[in-house]
Amino acid sequence: MAADTTAARLLELAQSQPESCAYQFKQEGRWQPVPWRRYAEQVEAAARALIALGVGTGLPGRPGSAQAPSEASGAVAILGFNRPEWTITDLAAAMAGGVPVGLYTTSSPEEVAYILNHSEAPGILVEDTDQLAKVLDRAAELPHLRFAVLMEGVEIPPEAVDAPFRVLSWQAFQKQAEATPRDELLRRHEAVQEEDLATLIYTSGTTGPPKAVMLTHKNVSWTADAAFRNLFKVDHRDSSLSYLPLSHIAEKMFSIHGSVATGYQVLFAESLEAVPANLAETQPTIVFGVPRVWEKLHAAVAAKLEVATGFKAKVAAWATGVGRRTSALRCRGEEPPFGLAFQHRLADRLFFSKVKPLLGLSRVRIAISGAAPISSEVLEFLSGLDVILQEVYGQSEGCGPTSFNAEGQTRFGTVGPAIPGVEVKIADDGEILVRGENVFPGYYKDPDATAETIRDGWLCSGDLGTVSDDGFLTVTGRKKEILITAGGKNISPANLEAALKKIPLVADAVVVGDRRKFLAALVTLEPEAAREFAAEQSLEDELDAGTLHASPAVREALDTAIRDQVNPRFARVQQVRAFTVLPGNFSVDTGELTPTMKLKRRVIDERYAEEIESLYRVESDGA
Repeated sequence: MAADTTAARLLELAQSQPESCAYQFKQEGRWQPVPWRRYAEQVEAAARALIALGVGTGLPGRPGSAQAPSEASGAVAILGFNRPEWTITDLAAAMAGGVPVGLYTTSSPEEVAYILNHSEAPGILVEDTDQLAKVLDRAAELPHLRFAVLMEGVEIPPEAVDAPFRVLSWQAFQKQAEATPRDELLRRHEAVQEEDLATLIYTSGTTGPPKAVMLTHKNVSWTADAAFRNLFKVDHRDSSLSYLPLSHIAEKMFSIHGSVATGYQVLFAESLEAVPANLAETQPTIVFGVPRVWEKLHAAVAAKLEVATGFKAKVAAWATGVGRRTSALRCRGEEPPFGLAFQHRLADRLFFSKVKPLLGLSRVRIAISGAAPISSEVLEFLSGLDVILQEVYGQSEGCGPTSFNAEGQTRFGTVGPAIPGVEVKIADDGEILVRGENVFPGYYKDPDATAETIRDGWLCSGDLGTVSDDGFLTVTGRKKEILITAGGKNISPANLEAALKKIPLVADAVVVGDRRKFLAALVTLEPEAAREFAAEQSLEDELDAGTLHASPAVREALDTAIRDQVNPRFARVQQVRAFTVLPGNFSVDTGELTPTMKLKRRVIDERYAEEIESLYRVESDGA
């Protein structure tokens, strides 16, 4: 009998609700539904094809692995945007006893080669010829690679003909299944144990090469149950838009493990650019986003509300007030009294029901922010739109969620209580420690890093935090991002950066000052707010020329905001005494952000070293 794995649950769904919708994708302008029965058939076929192409079981050198010394690695790499072929291949690798390995689409050829060699993957699925080019670019350095598969509809490019490994179209890949009897697949599937690896999650690497987080079938199945079945309480009537990187554990939990655990359908976005339109078309009941997604939504809606006039402006102001009061009660598990409930129904008719569909949120009942801290301002603003955004906290090493602001147990500014079955405590130095069935067994091929991260059975998160008397966790910063000033003061930059980002003109902020006499900041301009500022100040020419960041008017506005709004909230040693405005925004493409939109501080420090030095050449008592 097969262990309780996501692949086993998929086969059960194919039997229990064969015609219910498993996923949808858009083709020729129409959303195409695929039932669970067909999904399982696709996964089985892909699994048989992987076996035929030589994919082994387990991973080489992993303690406890049942892999034969001569057998190829069971790693199957996947490089592409969210599409059905992605999740089909992921589940197929696991069903065949292998280990799916996701790569970020923003990975460079060097990063792709590193992960392929580290995992010793014999095969890789790529989205298109651009992603294939990254593999071909390092072909001579990939001794373990035997084949590459292109997603459906992509033709094999001429330059792939002479590759030292096979390059197959999706159709040719599917045909490989004929060489593997179904009995052989079932034999492999039934041999899988709960302690075997379900996936490798390569951290996005804010410093140095990425580490490979090993997650077992027990880890992901237990977490899917704890989060989706018990906490979120979702079922086959729910749906979620898949658009964040599937190489990250958060999106994998939503698009694969959570979906299969509960039977809700996944809607594959056409592209990142199409996400707003796809949300409006599909109106999913579950929406997960990183803070930047919610911040952009906040900025867009706030800009439109600011220009509203007359009756519309009055209705919006009244309705958002009703929304905030109602949401505040519901966050505490209370329902509004009759009078407020009546106002809420009226606000819904006049305002919420018109705004929320435009955002794709008319049916949403679970709106989640994760992967990085989000400001209370955004949470409060969305609550005024009748959307309670629930913040989740965790890391890849904990299979995603550690704590969550659940329905009726939501407190803005915190990341909620620990999810049931997970223990959280704060170490003497303020570090958040985690223990539970969600905690990973270690890093692949890195026992030293494993020993440093798991101590006495506790996962050392690397985050700093506090826990309230009633169990709500607050994350206060990163342990390794502590700045130590020349005066010996330890300062976490996270809260200060969050305060700077509340300034409407600021998109991003990086606080610097390690071993310096005072703190300074690098800031970037929020595009929409910058356009409005330029129009108000008659600076359109500077905006068009790309020099708005250097405008004295911009600097004066930021100087005033930092002096009057930000610095008074902090002790003098924590105040920003100098800043500079950068000409462009940080991005994944330029290497300043990880694919999950976290700042790469080392990269930023090195790239803007001259700008940082200039901030300290002339000391100033003011910002």
